[in-house]
Amino acid sequence: MTQLSQPVDALIVVDVQSAFVVGDGAVPAAGRLVERTADLIARARRGGALVVHLQNDGPPGAEDEPHTPGWELHHPVEPGPRELVIRKPRDDGFHATSLGDVLGAAGIRAVAVCGVMSEMCVQATARTALARGYRVVVPHDAHATQDCPAVPGVHEAVPAATVSRVAAYALGSDAEVTVPAADVTFTAPAAG
Repeated sequence: MTQLSQPVDALIVVDVQSAFVVGDGAVPAAGRLVERTADLIARARRGGALVVHLQNDGPPGAEDEPHTPGWELHHPVEPGPRELVIRKPRDDGFHATSLGDVLGAAGIRAVAVCGVMSEMCVQATARTALARGYRVVVPHDAHATQDCPAVPGVHEAVPAATVSRVAAYALGSDAEVTVPAADVTFTAPAAG
């Protein structure tokens, strides 16, 4: 396996919440996604990288409505100076949150972004990270989404894996989107 030329100093875990990885509402291949994200988290911790868990606050009645079982983060969090949870009201993890300030204060230069949903929250967060000048890695096997259902007279169903690939490639050539999760390496931020 080819490793990245440079390690990343932060891992952003986007919306790996029970509603999206357990039960009837889980993304296809949720088990694989959970394994990949758990491995990334463990390796980021060992490498001293900053780990940020984004947690989406869905609207009332949504499967990720705050303080409901579906809203809970799937992976255990080890709160501390190198690991935190940031709740978010929109797809973009930077919008109306402290994410930008947290990354800036830690001296972060490069982020790996994983989680759900590929074409929504993962892509929006990665796109803003790129716009803010971060090196962005979106491991191809560590983000997922739902199938895009067929719409009669408009389009056929699109498998989730295809939606995920298109979402990642739509980030453009500045994002690293073909590396597997196992090849992402981590280091402590220079400021820490």
